[in-house]
Amino acid sequence: MINIQKAAVIGCGFVGSSIAYALMQKGTFSEIVLLDANQKKAEGEAMDISHGLPFAHAMDIYAGGYEDIRDASVIIITAGANQKPGESRLDLVQKNAKIMKSVIGEIKRVKCEGILLVVSNPVDILTYVALKESGFPPSRVIGSGTVLDTARLKYILSEKLKVDSRNVHAFIIGEHGDSELAAWSCANIYGIPLQEFARMKGYKSFAKEMDEIYHAVRDSAYEIIERKGATYYGIGMAAARIAESIVRDSHTVAPVSVLLNGEYGLSGLCLSIPAIVGNEGAEQVLEIAFSEEENEKLKKSAGELKTVLENIR
Repeated sequence: MINIQKAAVIGCGFVGSSIAYALMQKGTFSEIVLLDANQKKAEGEAMDISHGLPFAHAMDIYAGGYEDIRDASVIIITAGANQKPGESRLDLVQKNAKIMKSVIGEIKRVKCEGILLVVSNPVDILTYVALKESGFPPSRVIGSGTVLDTARLKYILSEKLKVDSRNVHAFIIGEHGDSELAAWSCANIYGIPLQEFARMKGYKSFAKEMDEIYHAVRDSAYEIIERKGATYYGIGMAAARIAESIVRDSHTVAPVSVLLNGEYGLSGLCLSIPAIVGNEGAEQVLEIAFSEEENEKLKKSAGELKTVLENIR
């Protein structure tokens, strides 16, 4: 029996603990169980986060084992090796694929019926590994995808154009990594096409700025890792937002990593594409009329991921 108010976080490193902290502050769940290969680390994080509960919402946060996650509605997987300076997300694939297979084996053993939210990198590859290893329906296995990249895009656009980031409607698609692309053909500010809004703000042409913004978004993780060794606050909030969309059944549109089955002429891989997210997981993959150039870049991004998948099969 699923407990819709219960979440599990597997992996209590910087990312996992940041997600648990964000979930505690949101008050989305009444029960959160933390798992880690290092049991004492999970216990310490649970204790530390719990001590903030008097300032937040009543809930139960504790360290546990796989038997404790059997009835969780959302299982958030962050377990894996960290990305090191100078290392791409795809460089992580071999070692993290092995870790993912081990985690999924335990999830199957205790017969979890919740939705798997994969955050470990490279997220598109590991979402596919989790899907195939679990045997779950595709809607029940989703990755955090380019939700964080999209937030970065909105933030940088809002800073450049001096407008509330909540009025920026734009997103990143493709691989959560070096081959990702900005869907500029869909970008708008409160319904006003992006370049038209830029003209209103005094830009004769916004093309150069768009290219600079894209590269800033794409390279954000490398810049942060170079400075502080890891990224975790942004993805913590992004993953908490996806989990909230599931438990509140809000039917939120977000560029999560999902299995493609013919959409955009692609199949046999998980890719970050806008989908409707609710309590059934990825309820519908949206096939959007991107520009011809964007479609070609999307296929190129998919091709790079498929090459990686072939190497780990």
